[in-house]
Amino acid sequence: MVAKEINQPVAKAPGRAWLIGLVAWAVPGLGHLLQKKWGRGLILGGAVWTMFLVGVSIGGHLFRIGPNDQGFAALLQLLPMSANFGAGLLYLGCWLTNTGFAEQAQRVTYEYGNTFLLCAGLLNYLAMLDAFDIAAGRKQ
Repeated sequence: MVAKEINQPVAKAPGRAWLIGLVAWAVPGLGHLLQKKWGRGLILGGAVWTMFLVGVSIGGHLFRIGPNDQGFAALLQLLPMSANFGAGLLYLGCWLTNTGFAEQAQRVTYEYGNTFLLCAGLLNYLAMLDAFDIAAGRKQ
């Protein structure tokens, strides 16, 4: 393996890589599938979809900054909301239909659901970056 020089300029990613990255965020797994990386697309996309749907179905809570959140309360919502937002159109679909935002803390599975939802979004961010790097030619 050859080490890169520190002063070597970094090649810019082509526009196609940015489009693949956006598609990979929006629909988990699709960025890899469009590049014919069937195994990665099915495993990563399937994991994100499964975790998200299971998380919602067992009473997990999706986070958002609401109109009543001000100051520090809004800041506390920002990090988990950013993680949930990583699920792409799954999150936006729930936001449009107001699904998954109700507190269900009385359910035994509430915390598990939260964890599934947060991990789904974070995993999709990693999958999106992987699809972007493949499209940019940085990895196979």
